[in-house]
Order: sequence, then C-alpha cells, then structure tokens
Amino acid sequence: MVSLEDAVIARYETGGNRFEILIDPKAAQSYSEGDEIDWEDAIAADGIWSDSAKGERAPDSIVNNTFETTDLIDIYKKILAEGTIQLTSQQRKEMVEQKRKRIVAHIVANAMNPQTGGPHPPQRIENAIDEVRYSVDPMETMDKQVEKIIKLIKTLIPISFEKIRVAVKIQAIYVGKCYGQITSLSKIESEEYQKDGSWIGMLEMSATSFAKLEDTLGSLTKGTAETKML
Repeated sequence: MVSLEDAVIARYETGGNRFEILIDPKAAQSYSEGDEIDWEDAIAADGIWSDSAKGERAPDSIVNNTFETTDLIDIYKKILAEGTIQLTSQQRKEMVEQKRKRIVAHIVANAMNPQTGGPHPPQRIENAIDEVRYSVDPMETMDKQVEKIIKLIKTLIPISFEKIRVAVKIQAIYVGKCYGQITSLSKIESEEYQKDGSWIGMLEMSATSFAKLEDTLGSLTKGTAETKML
C-alpha cells in the first residue's frame, strides 16, 4: 500500500457532492493508460472521502446513491475515469517529462519520413513538439496524444504512420529465439506451425520496423528466416 505522504488526491464532483480517493500517482497514470493495477498497493487509505485533508468520509448513503454500487474498486475506477488528479507541481513536472519521453520514443519507433523511408531522429520530433507548443498531459493516454501531436507536427515535417503487412517463415529450431523479437516489433495477425515445426506468421508493423525485423531475424536464424512484404 502506498504511503499517505506519497499519495495524491483523485477528486470527482457531481450533484453538489465531492468524492475523493488517495492514490499512488504512478498507479493513477498507469490506469489512465489502460493498464491493470494492484488496487491494494495503489490506494493509500481504503474508502471514499468527502474531504480527505480533513479526514471526512463521504456518507455511505450518498456514495451508494451516486455510484449505484458498493464495490469500492468500481467506485475508484469511476473517480479516476471522470474526476481530476490533484498533482503537486513537482509531481506533474516529473510525470510530464516521463510521458513526453514515451511519446517521442513511440513516434520515432512507429512513424517514418515518407521522403526517405526512414525514421525521424528523436531530437527532430522533440523540436517539432516544442514548435507547435503542445503541452503533454500526464494523465491522458499516449495513443490519444500521439494522434494529436502527429496532426500538429505534420505542418512542420513530413511524417507518416504507415503500416505494412509482412509474411515471415522461421525454421523450428529458431522459433523460440525469434518469437519475442517478433512480438516486440509487430502485431501478429495470424500464425501457424507447419508439419516440420517451422512457424509462419502474418504480421502488421510500422514501415520503419521492417528493416530492424529483417536484421534481427537474419542474425538469430543465421540468415534462414524468410520475410516478404505484402
């Protein structure tokens, strides 16, 4: 369980009532990204508060009428989904920096310069984000923010999120070595094992990841992997 000193307030207001929970800010951020979290570790003090600073609990009758449930985790989820997170300036700064790094890394790994067919350098993406004055939201999902950022920086740099489909065949003795690399670089649309144990997969991936996939599989399989862009 996170300590009270490290927790932040998540607040939801409706119908003239205020409902608060005390939660680990990193857990709140992870939940906002769609990740599963350990609620027992994430919540600093079980229950729903009307004013956590004063130690005032929200009356059970009002909580039940508002949320139409007595399940605390369901209530926590609604407060996080529809409420606001009360971050300190230092917490917000650190979380914004972390989220920004993740966003930039995601764009570099998945977007391409259609003029060259290669990825944009991280610093170019950083500079473009600064130039369009986009403010990263530490609690909004990365996917939504990437979509917004791409629309904005397209006016400054040529950039595309083109996806390609690739067929891959790997000999049986190399499947174990290669499978993790394949899933890290692509989305497997379909797969099957042949009678000889070899693996065939249909992949969806970013155009910029294809060269890395070829190099990685070529190294792991001693050049025997077969790849074909469809």
